[in-house]
Amino acid sequence: MNRNHWQPTAEILTLRERAKMLAQVRAFFAERGVMEVDTQCISKAAVSDPFIDSIEVSFQRHPAGDVEPHYLQSSPEYAMKRLLAFDSGPIYQLGKVFRNGEVGRYHNPEFTMLEWYRPRFSADQLMDEVQALVSAILGEQHWQRLTYRELFQQFVGVDPHAASIDDLKALLEPHFECAFTDARKDTWLELVMSHLIEPKLIEPTLVTDFPASQAALAEIKLDEFGVSVATRFELYAGGMELANGYQELRDPNEQANRMDADWAFRESAGMPLRPLETRLVSALESGIPQCAGVALGFDRLLMIKVGARDIKEVIPFGFERC
Repeated sequence: MNRNHWQPTAEILTLRERAKMLAQVRAFFAERGVMEVDTQCISKAAVSDPFIDSIEVSFQRHPAGDVEPHYLQSSPEYAMKRLLAFDSGPIYQLGKVFRNGEVGRYHNPEFTMLEWYRPRFSADQLMDEVQALVSAILGEQHWQRLTYRELFQQFVGVDPHAASIDDLKALLEPHFECAFTDARKDTWLELVMSHLIEPKLIEPTLVTDFPASQAALAEIKLDEFGVSVATRFELYAGGMELANGYQELRDPNEQANRMDADWAFRESAGMPLRPLETRLVSALESGIPQCAGVALGFDRLLMIKVGARDIKEVIPFGFERC
């Protein structure tokens, strides 16, 4: 470590833009009557998603006490849904989240997430609000909305719901060394998305109707072709993912089943097994309103606004200087 690298990784002019954007976001939601909340960063439970790894912290009730493992939150989602179940009404959170193993041009282990929930909103209504917020910050842009099927057909010429693993692997091989095997079709879909499609999504693009197997915490429906799809949307811009939203799953039994499936996947893959957030299931059992929610990467949005090529250029001290 070079101890002389005391300077910030971002220019002060960029930090002024950052401060301005933080104020813009808070003004946007204040005008719409959405309450700001600041839930805890430390939790007794970790995220179940096998593709996100929590950072573990050791808590001791006194310096010589037993260590009680806790986890830095990778998202405020679970805590915010517990507030929704307690009749919070519309809420947003703008704060730090933490993810293990994520560092690079678009990733910092500690980053700023904007997440909000709108009771009685549909996913379409929430996409309208996402567009309004991003347009308020970036100015008018050319927007498009495509289903996951339309996106794949437009950029790589296949129907993702009908394509086989061999079909997807054949798309990747001219661009990406595929010297491994994986029986999960989603692995190959995600590689096609991240390597062949996402870098080309420069103008804001809202993508809907993801495969049901990628529903995460979203409800599932039948699309116009009778195929099960997730009521999930993602926003891409500047060649990267900016936001991930759901028509939120409210069925506690289905929620518990999905957590159990995540646990089983982690166990079979030899990944860390951590306490599941069963309090979310209890909150769903008590009832939460029909609602839509979305998480947006604040730092990435600022990257687009100021034309930065690396996330460390828009945060005061990137990971190497933290």
